[in-house]
Amino acid sequence: MSFQTFNLDASILKAIQEAGYDQPTPIQTKSIPEIMLNKHVLASAQTGTGKTAAFVLPILDKLTKNRSEGRGPRVLIVSPTRELATQITDSIKKYSRYLRINSITITGGISYGLQNRMFSKPIDILVATPGRLLDLYQQKKINFKGLEVMILDEADRMLDMGFVPDIRKIYNATSKKQQMLMFSATFDPPIQKIAQEFLTNPVTISIKPDVSGHKNIKQLIYFADNQSHKQQMLDHFIKNDEVTQAIIFTATKRMADQLSDQLYHSDIKTSALHGDMSQGSRTKTINRFKRNETKILVATDLASRGIDVKNISHVFNYDMPRFAEDYIHRIGRTGRANNKGIAISLVSPTDREFLRKIERFTNLKIEIASIPGMEATILKEAKAPKRKSKGRSFVKKGKVFKNEANAKKRIRSKPVFGKTNQSAPSR
Repeated sequence: MSFQTFNLDASILKAIQEAGYDQPTPIQTKSIPEIMLNKHVLASAQTGTGKTAAFVLPILDKLTKNRSEGRGPRVLIVSPTRELATQITDSIKKYSRYLRINSITITGGISYGLQNRMFSKPIDILVATPGRLLDLYQQKKINFKGLEVMILDEADRMLDMGFVPDIRKIYNATSKKQQMLMFSATFDPPIQKIAQEFLTNPVTISIKPDVSGHKNIKQLIYFADNQSHKQQMLDHFIKNDEVTQAIIFTATKRMADQLSDQLYHSDIKTSALHGDMSQGSRTKTINRFKRNETKILVATDLASRGIDVKNISHVFNYDMPRFAEDYIHRIGRTGRANNKGIAISLVSPTDREFLRKIERFTNLKIEIASIPGMEATILKEAKAPKRKSKGRSFVKKGKVFKNEANAKKRIRSKPVFGKTNQSAPSR
């Protein structure tokens, strides 16, 4: 199949060809025709599978074929992070280079004055993060009544970040007649519940996670007793000459700052990247990392879907991700452009449930390794836990005796295994 099959506008096809796109990906093949038929769509696909083009191309075609004289926005794309919003905007510019389309991006970290000036012209596509979007709506800077299409991108991430109440307020400010598209990494029950609220009889599209692209990434697990043990192992790895450039993922912004400071004081060129930084600082940090001016980037999951650097040799999961999908995105930062990569996960006792979810999700048993002299002391206990027998309990008239000797003193009774359903007599 080729993109010509979708009957897209000739100007869009020209831009696609110049971008080097030959054939549509599975998510594009299934989504584009349904979106062009104005259906509501609920789609599941990983980042990196071409899902941005899956919704951008058909909405560009729609905007081109149906002109409007209103102020807009005609299309609203809601994204959980600034980095993802910026990536979507870049894709829109690339695919609409031969169209007369005005798209703007509204996120935190940009001055209100600059964003207010953006609204001086009619808007075709508005890409925004939920917080700033709701803020500007409440200031009456935006009107959603003329909305034709609304897209919720990375819906699972927005749910995790607590943005659903904001999105609900934005949705309620629309006419509710617009076409609704929702893209998520998973179809978990919370996502399905949100879809029932915002989408009407949606077409459901699911593209299973493809881990075949990670064949050139060696994945290893190192068990750790605690945070101190993790730190010792991390120091051991970082000093290895094979680590040319790496990302260390942490669960919290505080830990990202803490690890970055520790590495910096060990004379290692490092920077932290997380959501508390200004947009300017985040952009500067990423650019320095791309230029290899920084050896180690310590980041929260903000970076797992927002960084494309070809020469990262290692990815370290200092904290295991809560969601299995994030593991795929994290390790996918290495082994890019046909290079070899190594993904090392430091797994403490509290991380092991997350590890089980990851292995179920990827259908992969990750190799376990250890550092001589730094082995986890609790590893044997974790492999072969011993369960204490609950033993027998004996009952008479609602009274429970813990052992047979005590029971015989009071009653001759048949033993009852487990807990009794009888309640104690009232006094």
